[in-house]
Amino acid sequence: MTPIARASRLFSSAFGAAPAAVWAAPGRVNLIGEHTDYNDGYVLPFALPQVTAAAVLPASSGWSVCSEGQDGTVSFDPSDLKPGGVTDWAAYVAGVVWALRDSGADVPPARIAIASDVPIGAGLSSSAAIECAVMAALCSLGGLDLSAEAQVRLAQRAENEYVGAPTGIMDQSASTLSRAGHALFLDCRTLSVEHIPFDVAAAGLSVLVVNTNAPHRHVDGEYADRRAVCEAAARTLGVRALRDVGPEVFSRLDGVALRRVRHVVTENQRVLDTVHLLRSGDIRGIGPLMTASHKSMRDDFEITVPEVDTAVEVALENGAYGARMTGGGFGGCVLALVDASRASAVASAVAEAFASAGFTAPDSFVATPSQGVHRV
Repeated sequence: MTPIARASRLFSSAFGAAPAAVWAAPGRVNLIGEHTDYNDGYVLPFALPQVTAAAVLPASSGWSVCSEGQDGTVSFDPSDLKPGGVTDWAAYVAGVVWALRDSGADVPPARIAIASDVPIGAGLSSSAAIECAVMAALCSLGGLDLSAEAQVRLAQRAENEYVGAPTGIMDQSASTLSRAGHALFLDCRTLSVEHIPFDVAAAGLSVLVVNTNAPHRHVDGEYADRRAVCEAAARTLGVRALRDVGPEVFSRLDGVALRRVRHVVTENQRVLDTVHLLRSGDIRGIGPLMTASHKSMRDDFEITVPEVDTAVEVALENGAYGARMTGGGFGGCVLALVDASRASAVASAVAEAFASAGFTAPDSFVATPSQGVHRV
Protein backbone atom coordinates (compact mmCIF):
# COMPACT_ATOMS: atom_id res chain seq x y z
CA MET A 1 0.00 0.00 0.00
CA THR A 2 1.35 3.43 -0.93
CA PRO A 3 1.98 6.18 1.63
CA ILE A 4 -0.95 8.04 0.05
CA ALA A 5 -3.35 5.18 0.71
CA ARG A 6 -1.89 4.59 4.16
CA ALA A 7 -2.26 8.27 5.12
CA SER A 8 -5.92 8.20 4.08
CA ARG A 9 -6.56 5.00 6.00
CA LEU A 10 -4.77 6.33 9.10
CA PHE A 11 -6.76 9.55 8.89
CA SER A 12 -10.07 7.69 8.81
CA SER A 13 -9.01 5.49 11.71
CA ALA A 14 -7.76 8.37 13.88
CA PHE A 15 -10.40 10.99 13.11
CA GLY A 16 -13.44 9.00 11.99
CA ALA A 17 -13.83 10.82 8.69
CA ALA A 18 -12.37 10.91 5.21
CA PRO A 19 -9.71 13.56 4.48
CA ALA A 20 -10.53 16.49 2.26
CA ALA A 21 -7.26 16.11 0.36
CA VAL A 22 -3.93 14.31 0.39
CA TRP A 23 -0.67 15.97 -0.61
CA ALA A 24 2.62 14.14 -1.23
CA ALA A 25 6.16 15.51 -1.06
CA PRO A 26 9.24 13.47 -1.98
CA GLY A 27 12.54 12.84 -0.33
CA ARG A 28 15.61 13.78 -2.33
CA VAL A 29 19.14 12.78 -3.18
CA ASN A 30 21.79 15.29 -4.10
CA LEU A 31 23.46 14.29 -7.33
CA ILE A 32 26.39 16.58 -6.57
CA GLY A 33 27.11 19.68 -4.50
CA GLU A 34 27.63 18.78 -0.85
CA HIS A 35 28.06 21.39 1.92
CA THR A 36 27.93 24.11 -0.73
CA ASP A 37 24.42 25.31 0.14
CA TYR A 38 25.24 27.25 3.30
CA ASN A 39 28.28 28.66 1.50
CA ASP A 40 25.97 30.40 -1.03
CA GLY A 41 27.01 27.89 -3.67
CA TYR A 42 25.38 25.49 -6.12
CA VAL A 43 23.61 22.18 -5.65
CA LEU A 44 22.03 19.65 -8.01
CA PRO A 45 19.47 17.44 -6.23
CA PHE A 46 16.56 15.49 -7.63
CA ALA A 47 13.36 14.21 -6.06
CA LEU A 48 12.92 10.55 -5.20
CA PRO A 49 9.86 8.42 -5.95
CA GLN A 50 9.56 7.84 -2.19
CA VAL A 51 7.17 10.36 -0.64
CA THR A 52 5.62 11.55 2.58
CA ALA A 53 1.85 11.96 2.34
CA ALA A 54 -0.23 14.36 4.45
CA ALA A 55 -3.99 13.78 4.59
CA VAL A 56 -5.90 16.82 5.85
CA LEU A 57 -9.36 17.99 6.87
CA PRO A 58 -10.48 21.30 8.42
CA ALA A 59 -11.01 21.38 12.18
CA SER A 60 -13.02 23.69 14.41
CA SER A 61 -9.93 24.85 16.31
CA GLY A 62 -6.25 24.05 16.75
CA TRP A 63 -4.27 21.35 14.99
CA SER A 64 -4.11 17.60 15.58
CA VAL A 65 -1.65 15.30 13.86
CA CYS A 66 -0.97 11.57 13.86
CA SER A 67 1.70 9.59 12.06
CA GLU A 68 2.11 5.91 11.31
CA GLY A 69 4.60 4.31 13.63
CA GLN A 70 3.92 6.87 16.35
CA ASP A 71 1.59 6.44 19.31
CA GLY A 72 -1.53 8.53 19.57
CA THR A 73 -2.35 11.99 18.30
CA VAL A 74 -0.50 15.19 19.10
CA SER A 75 -2.66 18.31 19.43
CA PHE A 76 -1.53 21.90 19.75
CA ASP A 77 -3.05 25.36 19.64
CA PRO A 78 -1.67 28.87 19.07
CA SER A 79 -0.22 29.03 22.60
CA ASP A 80 2.10 26.10 21.73
CA LEU A 81 3.40 27.79 18.59
CA LYS A 82 6.75 28.93 19.84
CA PRO A 83 10.05 27.13 19.27
CA GLY A 84 10.20 24.28 21.78
CA GLY A 85 6.44 24.28 22.32
CA VAL A 86 6.00 21.02 20.40
CA THR A 87 8.82 18.49 20.30
CA ASP A 88 9.82 15.21 18.68
CA TRP A 89 8.36 14.25 15.29
CA ALA A 90 5.34 16.56 15.62
CA ALA A 91 7.66 19.58 15.80
CA TYR A 92 8.07 19.40 12.02
CA VAL A 93 4.32 19.90 11.63
CA ALA A 94 4.00 22.53 14.33
CA GLY A 95 7.00 24.33 12.85
CA VAL A 96 5.21 24.69 9.53
CA VAL A 97 2.11 26.11 11.23
CA TRP A 98 4.31 28.47 13.26
CA ALA A 99 6.26 29.68 10.21
CA LEU A 100 3.08 30.30 8.24
CA ARG A 101 1.39 32.19 11.06
CA ASP A 102 4.53 34.19 11.80
CA SER A 103 4.58 35.29 8.16
CA GLY A 104 1.05 36.66 8.57
CA ALA A 105 -0.81 33.79 6.93
CA ASP A 106 -4.24 32.82 8.24
CA VAL A 107 -3.56 29.11 8.78
CA PRO A 108 -6.70 26.98 8.94
CA PRO A 109 -7.25 24.72 11.96
CA ALA A 110 -6.78 21.17 10.70
CA ARG A 111 -6.52 17.48 11.38
CA ILE A 112 -3.54 15.83 9.69
CA ALA A 113 -2.41 12.23 9.20
CA ILE A 114 1.07 11.40 7.89
CA ALA A 115 2.51 8.30 6.23
CA SER A 116 5.85 7.94 4.47
CA ASP A 117 8.18 5.61 2.65
CA VAL A 118 11.14 8.02 2.73
CA PRO A 119 13.81 6.28 4.84
CA ILE A 120 14.43 8.08 8.13
CA GLY A 121 17.98 8.89 9.17
CA ALA A 122 19.43 8.03 5.75
CA GLY A 123 20.19 11.56 4.60
CA LEU A 124 17.30 11.54 2.12
CA SER A 125 15.48 14.54 3.62
CA SER A 126 12.60 12.79 5.33
CA SER A 127 12.13 15.90 7.48
CA ALA A 128 11.81 18.22 4.48
CA ALA A 129 9.30 15.83 2.92
CA ILE A 130 7.08 16.14 6.01
CA GLU A 131 7.40 19.92 6.07
CA CYS A 132 6.69 20.38 2.37
CA ALA A 133 3.72 18.00 2.30
CA VAL A 134 2.14 19.70 5.33
CA MET A 135 2.97 23.15 3.97
CA ALA A 136 1.26 22.46 0.63
CA ALA A 137 -1.71 20.78 2.31
CA LEU A 138 -2.36 23.68 4.69
CA CYS A 139 -1.91 26.29 1.95
CA SER A 140 -4.43 24.42 -0.20
CA LEU A 141 -6.86 23.86 2.66
CA GLY A 142 -6.81 27.52 3.64
CA GLY A 143 -6.64 28.96 0.14
CA LEU A 144 -3.37 30.67 1.08
CA ASP A 145 -1.88 32.58 -1.84
CA LEU A 146 1.77 31.61 -1.40
CA SER A 147 4.13 30.89 -4.28
CA ALA A 148 6.08 27.65 -4.33
CA GLU A 149 9.23 29.66 -3.63
CA ALA A 150 7.64 31.27 -0.56
CA GLN A 151 6.57 27.85 0.69
CA VAL A 152 10.16 26.64 0.33
CA ARG A 153 11.53 29.51 2.41
CA LEU A 154 8.93 29.04 5.14
CA ALA A 155 9.50 25.28 5.29
CA GLN A 156 13.22 25.90 5.73
CA ARG A 157 12.46 28.44 8.46
CA ALA A 158 10.34 25.84 10.25
CA GLU A 159 13.30 23.46 10.32
CA ASN A 160 15.89 26.09 11.21
CA GLU A 161 14.06 28.12 13.83
CA TYR A 162 11.34 25.86 15.21
CA VAL A 163 12.96 22.42 15.04
CA GLY A 164 16.44 23.88 15.49
CA ALA A 165 18.28 22.12 12.64
CA PRO A 166 20.72 24.49 10.83
CA THR A 167 20.10 23.16 7.31
CA GLY A 168 20.40 25.03 4.03
CA ILE A 169 17.55 25.53 1.61
CA MET A 170 18.35 22.65 -0.75
CA ASP A 171 16.13 20.00 0.85
CA GLN A 172 12.89 21.97 0.84
CA SER A 173 13.65 23.30 -2.65
CA ALA A 174 14.12 19.81 -4.06
CA SER A 175 11.01 18.45 -2.33
CA THR A 176 8.84 21.30 -3.60
CA LEU A 177 10.22 22.38 -6.96
CA SER A 178 11.58 19.23 -8.64
CA ARG A 179 10.25 17.90 -11.94
CA ALA A 180 10.13 14.29 -13.08
CA GLY A 181 13.03 13.37 -15.36
CA HIS A 182 15.10 16.37 -14.26
CA ALA A 183 17.66 17.43 -11.69
CA LEU A 184 17.16 20.77 -9.94
CA PHE A 185 20.06 23.19 -10.46
CA LEU A 186 19.77 25.60 -7.55
CA ASP A 187 21.81 28.72 -6.89
CA CYS A 188 21.65 28.91 -3.10
CA ARG A 189 22.39 32.65 -3.06
CA THR A 190 19.85 33.91 -5.56
CA LEU A 191 17.50 30.89 -5.19
CA SER A 192 17.19 30.79 -8.97
CA VAL A 193 16.46 27.32 -10.34
CA GLU A 194 16.87 25.53 -13.64
CA HIS A 195 15.44 22.13 -14.44
CA ILE A 196 18.22 20.09 -16.04
CA PRO A 197 17.18 17.05 -18.13
CA PHE A 198 18.29 13.87 -16.36
CA ASP A 199 16.50 10.95 -18.01
CA VAL A 200 18.84 8.21 -16.88
CA ALA A 201 16.56 5.39 -18.02
CA ALA A 202 16.53 6.66 -21.61
CA ALA A 203 20.34 6.53 -21.54
CA GLY A 204 20.29 2.90 -20.37
CA LEU A 205 21.54 3.96 -16.95
CA SER A 206 20.40 3.84 -13.35
CA VAL A 207 21.21 5.83 -10.24
CA LEU A 208 21.64 3.16 -7.59
CA VAL A 209 21.09 4.44 -4.05
CA VAL A 210 22.79 2.42 -1.33
CA ASN A 211 21.56 3.20 2.16
CA THR A 212 24.55 2.08 4.20
CA ASN A 213 22.50 1.99 7.42
CA ALA A 214 25.62 3.30 9.12
CA PRO A 215 24.81 5.02 12.40
CA HIS A 216 25.36 8.76 12.20
CA ARG A 217 28.39 9.52 14.32
CA HIS A 218 28.49 12.90 16.10
CA VAL A 219 26.71 14.36 13.11
CA ASP A 220 25.21 17.42 14.81
CA GLY A 221 28.44 18.73 16.28
CA GLU A 222 30.49 17.82 13.21
CA TYR A 223 28.07 19.52 10.82
CA ALA A 224 28.10 22.68 12.92
CA ASP A 225 31.90 22.55 13.07
CA ARG A 226 32.25 22.31 9.28
CA ARG A 227 29.90 25.24 8.83
CA ALA A 228 31.73 27.34 11.44
CA VAL A 229 35.12 26.71 9.79
CA CYS A 230 33.74 27.72 6.39
CA GLU A 231 32.18 30.90 7.74
CA ALA A 232 35.37 31.81 9.61
CA ALA A 233 37.41 31.23 6.45
CA ALA A 234 35.11 33.52 4.48
CA ARG A 235 35.66 36.25 7.06
CA THR A 236 39.43 35.72 6.88
CA LEU A 237 39.32 35.97 3.10
CA GLY A 238 37.13 39.07 3.25
CA VAL A 239 34.20 37.68 1.28
CA ARG A 240 30.52 37.20 1.97
CA ALA A 241 30.72 33.43 1.45
CA LEU A 242 33.07 30.84 -0.01
CA ARG A 243 31.07 30.91 -3.23
CA ASP A 244 32.93 34.15 -3.95
CA VAL A 245 36.45 32.68 -4.10
CA GLY A 246 38.37 30.38 -6.41
CA PRO A 247 41.50 28.22 -6.21
CA GLU A 248 43.68 31.34 -6.03
CA VAL A 249 42.94 31.58 -2.28
CA PHE A 250 44.40 28.18 -1.45
CA SER A 251 47.89 29.66 -1.01
CA ARG A 252 46.52 31.96 1.69
CA LEU A 253 45.32 29.10 3.87
CA ASP A 254 46.72 26.02 5.50
CA GLY A 255 45.71 23.09 7.68
CA VAL A 256 42.04 22.38 8.33
CA ALA A 257 40.85 25.68 6.85
CA LEU A 258 42.61 24.94 3.56
CA ARG A 259 41.05 21.50 3.30
CA ARG A 260 37.54 22.71 4.08
CA VAL A 261 37.74 25.65 1.68
CA ARG A 262 39.28 23.50 -1.05
CA HIS A 263 36.35 21.12 -0.87
CA VAL A 264 33.75 23.88 -1.16
CA VAL A 265 35.50 25.69 -4.01
CA THR A 266 36.15 22.55 -6.05
CA GLU A 267 32.69 21.14 -5.30
CA ASN A 268 31.02 24.27 -6.65
CA GLN A 269 33.01 23.85 -9.86
CA ARG A 270 32.03 20.19 -10.06
CA VAL A 271 28.36 21.16 -9.89
CA LEU A 272 28.82 23.63 -12.75
CA ASP A 273 30.75 21.04 -14.78
CA THR A 274 28.05 18.42 -14.15
CA VAL A 275 25.32 20.80 -15.30
CA HIS A 276 27.30 21.54 -18.47
CA LEU A 277 27.61 17.83 -19.28
CA LEU A 278 23.94 17.14 -18.60
CA ARG A 279 22.84 20.04 -20.79
CA SER A 280 24.80 18.40 -23.61
CA GLY A 281 23.22 15.01 -22.88
CA ASP A 282 26.42 13.36 -21.62
CA ILE A 283 25.11 11.56 -18.54
CA ARG A 284 27.92 8.99 -18.41
CA GLY A 285 30.43 11.83 -18.44
CA ILE A 286 29.40 13.01 -14.99
CA GLY A 287 30.72 9.81 -13.39
CA PRO A 288 34.29 11.01 -12.77
CA LEU A 289 32.94 14.23 -11.24
CA MET A 290 30.83 12.19 -8.80
CA THR A 291 33.88 10.16 -7.78
CA ALA A 292 36.04 13.27 -7.41
CA SER A 293 33.33 14.76 -5.20
CA HIS A 294 33.47 11.72 -2.94
CA LYS A 295 37.25 11.88 -2.65
CA SER A 296 36.99 15.54 -1.70
CA MET A 297 34.40 14.78 0.98
CA ARG A 298 36.59 11.96 2.28
CA ASP A 299 39.96 13.70 2.27
CA ASP A 300 39.29 17.43 2.51
CA PHE A 301 35.93 17.75 4.28
CA GLU A 302 36.40 14.52 6.27
CA ILE A 303 32.72 13.58 6.52
CA THR A 304 32.68 9.98 5.30
CA VAL A 305 32.74 6.77 7.33
CA PRO A 306 34.08 3.28 6.50
CA GLU A 307 30.71 1.94 5.37
CA VAL A 308 30.26 4.82 2.93
CA ASP A 309 33.81 4.54 1.56
CA THR A 310 33.40 0.79 1.13
CA ALA A 311 30.16 1.20 -0.83
CA VAL A 312 31.80 3.70 -3.17
CA GLU A 313 34.90 1.57 -3.71
CA VAL A 314 32.94 -1.61 -4.40
CA ALA A 315 30.55 0.15 -6.79
CA LEU A 316 33.48 1.50 -8.79
CA GLU A 317 35.20 -1.89 -8.81
CA ASN A 318 32.00 -3.37 -10.24
CA GLY A 319 31.61 -1.04 -13.17
CA ALA A 320 30.00 2.14 -11.83
CA TYR A 321 30.79 5.21 -13.92
CA GLY A 322 30.98 7.23 -10.74
CA ALA A 323 29.97 6.98 -7.09
CA ARG A 324 29.74 9.33 -4.15
CA MET A 325 28.25 9.84 -0.75
CA THR A 326 25.15 12.02 -0.74
CA GLY A 327 23.92 14.09 2.19
CA GLY A 328 25.54 15.79 5.13
CA GLY A 329 27.87 12.92 5.94
CA PHE A 330 28.93 10.64 8.80
CA GLY A 331 26.65 7.87 7.51
CA GLY A 332 23.72 7.82 5.14
CA CYS A 333 23.60 6.95 1.45
CA VAL A 334 25.83 6.49 -1.56
CA LEU A 335 24.87 7.14 -5.19
CA ALA A 336 26.34 5.05 -7.99
CA LEU A 337 25.80 5.77 -11.67
CA VAL A 338 25.62 2.34 -13.33
CA ASP A 339 24.37 0.65 -16.46
CA ALA A 340 20.76 -0.28 -15.79
CA SER A 341 21.56 -3.93 -16.47
CA ARG A 342 24.22 -3.86 -13.74
CA ALA A 343 22.26 -2.23 -10.92
CA SER A 344 21.32 -5.50 -9.17
CA ALA A 345 24.83 -6.91 -9.52
CA VAL A 346 26.42 -3.79 -8.05
CA ALA A 347 23.95 -3.79 -5.16
CA SER A 348 24.74 -7.46 -4.47
CA ALA A 349 28.48 -6.81 -4.56
CA VAL A 350 28.13 -4.01 -2.01
CA ALA A 351 26.00 -6.23 0.24
CA GLU A 352 28.61 -9.00 0.07
CA ALA A 353 31.40 -6.58 0.93
CA PHE A 354 29.43 -5.28 3.91
CA ALA A 355 28.85 -8.80 5.17
CA SER A 356 32.57 -9.59 4.87
CA ALA A 357 33.45 -6.41 6.78
CA GLY A 358 30.91 -7.09 9.54
CA PHE A 359 28.85 -3.99 8.70
CA THR A 360 25.08 -3.79 9.04
CA ALA A 361 23.45 -4.97 5.81
CA PRO A 362 22.73 -2.11 3.39
CA ASP A 363 19.48 -1.40 1.56
CA SER A 364 19.57 -0.49 -2.12
CA PHE A 365 17.10 0.86 -4.65
CA VAL A 366 17.12 2.56 -8.03
CA ALA A 367 16.21 6.25 -7.85
CA THR A 368 14.10 7.73 -10.63
CA PRO A 369 14.07 11.56 -10.82
CA SER A 370 10.52 12.34 -9.75
CA GLN A 371 7.93 15.07 -9.24
CA GLY A 372 8.04 17.56 -6.39
CA VAL A 373 5.16 18.20 -4.01
CA HIS A 374 1.76 17.52 -5.54
CA ARG A 375 -1.86 16.81 -4.70
CA VAL A 376 -3.00 13.22 -5.17
